[in-house]
Amino acid sequence: MADAVRDHLLARNPASDIRLPRKNRERPVYLTHQQVAELAAASGAYEDLVLLLAYTGLRWGEAIGLRVCDLDMLRRRATVSENAVQVGSEVLVGTPKAHKQRSVPLPEFLLGYLARQCEGKGRDDLLFPGDDGGHQERPHSTSGWFIKAVAESGVPRVTPHDLRHSAASLAVSAGANVKAVQRMLGHASAAMTLDV
Repeated sequence: MADAVRDHLLARNPASDIRLPRKNRERPVYLTHQQVAELAAASGAYEDLVLLLAYTGLRWGEAIGLRVCDLDMLRRRATVSENAVQVGSEVLVGTPKAHKQRSVPLPEFLLGYLARQCEGKGRDDLLFPGDDGGHQERPHSTSGWFIKAVAESGVPRVTPHDLRHSAASLAVSAGANVKAVQRMLGHASAAMTLDV
């Protein structure tokens, strides 16, 4: 409407005095270790990916953008330098959010799962490729493998992004420093990490 006023299509904005309803933020869902294990087990071939998301706090696009060369198993670190975002039916590859590369700690128990993903792959190959060998698409929200695993496991309704919240919650409950969790998640400030 403001654009219409600026373009002289309207004399004034009839919506300028309307107060929008307050948007209520959905309450984040935090899974326990047991619930993560149940969800991962119900995910079948995607078990390793679910565990990675739930214990590193990576965004979906960061996880599916990981390549074998991004893993440093000796230091137990993953370098996040690529983000694969799905726009419509196309997957666009770019830099992570805020355009900053970061190093994320890998829990020791996760190394075996990741080593299994590396088997038979070259250094530049994707860790979690799609069926065509390219970047994997986000699972469909009503009929994809993830929602089916949620239903089968009986965990509260979550999305792949909710596993990021679970990762932060599990890290803090294990005694991790909030600044370390902030760096792990790639947040601009510790206040943002604590708010969520």
